Amino acid sequence: MNIKILVAAHKNYEMPADQSLYLPIFVGKALHPDVNHTFIGDNTGDNISVKNAHYNELTAIYWAWKNLDADAIGLVHYRRYFSSKRQKDLAQILSKKEVNTLLADHDIILPTKRRYYVETNQHHYLHAHHAEPLQLTEQIIKSRYPDYFDAFQQVMDRRSAHMFNMFIMKKKPFDEYCTWLFAILSEVEQELDITDYDPYEARVFGFLSERLLDVWLAQHLNYKTVEVPFVFMEPQNWFKKGGSMLWRMLKPKRV
Repeated sequence: MNIKILVAAHKNYEMPADQSLYLPIFVGKALHPDVNHTFIGDNTGDNISVKNAHYNELTAIYWAWKNLDADAIGLVHYRRYFSSKRQKDLAQILSKKEVNTLLADHDIILPTKRRYYVETNQHHYLHAHHAEPLQLTEQIIKSRYPDYFDAFQQVMDRRSAHMFNMFIMKKKPFDEYCTWLFAILSEVEQELDITDYDPYEARVFGFLSERLLDVWLAQHLNYKTVEVPFVFMEPQNWFKKGGSMLWRMLKPKRV
């Protein structure tokens, strides 16, 4: 099986040795043409590289959807990988043999869910980001994609989610997911004014897509999924992260 797992990066960084499986891709290359000439850029062929400041790693996913010919396509990050061994070691991340074994019985590989326990996915989003994008997304799904509206509500009420836009999908579900996802995001983009958003909040379409993946999955139970642990290659300050989460929960919601 021909499998390509994109490794999204926005700077020079050590990459996996097996580049027949892992494909380093510089995201936002159209915005930074003079940075990194080693990785392939997301600005060739049919692409949305120029939108990287708002779409994050989705510019790599879009590029793969439009330009790659493979039996399965996935995405990880330069510092975040699937690893069944849970080790922060590039030599121990998911191997081609492991991916082939998993895809023999499943259609989609997902990261282990993040669990929030004390808040729903909707509250988690609203405590961290402006409310309007999520509200607009809900309205668009309700009016133009009504078959997905119940799934949207169910996912928003859950206390766990597959985050980071990480996955490995066989070609058919990948094509279907991208067709659905980018159509919705395009409609949100046309109606949403982000002029006054700071650079972090301007990454809005990447944030929305993290929630939309589970909405799509909930409506496509015909595809068999499997979860694999993921690892951060860099140290994580969990005390700081926990404090930030509590602060977001206690402060007034963003509008």
